[in-house]
Amino acid sequence: MSDAPTIDWADFMRVDLRVGRVVAAELFPAARRPAYVLHVDFGPDVGLRKSSAQITEHYAPDTLVGRLVVGVVNFPPKQIGPLMSECLITGFHDADGAVRLCVPDGDIAPGTRLL
Repeated sequence: MSDAPTIDWADFMRVDLRVGRVVAAELFPAARRPAYVLHVDFGPDVGLRKSSAQITEHYAPDTLVGRLVVGVVNFPPKQIGPLMSECLITGFHDADGAVRLCVPDGDIAPGTRLL
């Protein structure tokens, strides 16, 4: 059983989780821990957003371009070193503590909201 507090539907709906397509990925050498800068297209309503992602253990930048990801697009921007991160790309820690991306099962249009 989870230790997280119970929330209601309205709380969940406040989190704007959308499908995005990675259009560019590059090393983020200024990050404290190994990371990439991802440029993600979240469709016409949200647009292009940047994010720092600590996913270097399982992914190379060239394998990320074109992939679908799930991101939170309604957090306020966050300064991460010289980068202003504009969204949070979601993932899960594996048994070794490395992050694996949370991805949609199938071809979903960028901008589609998780409901």
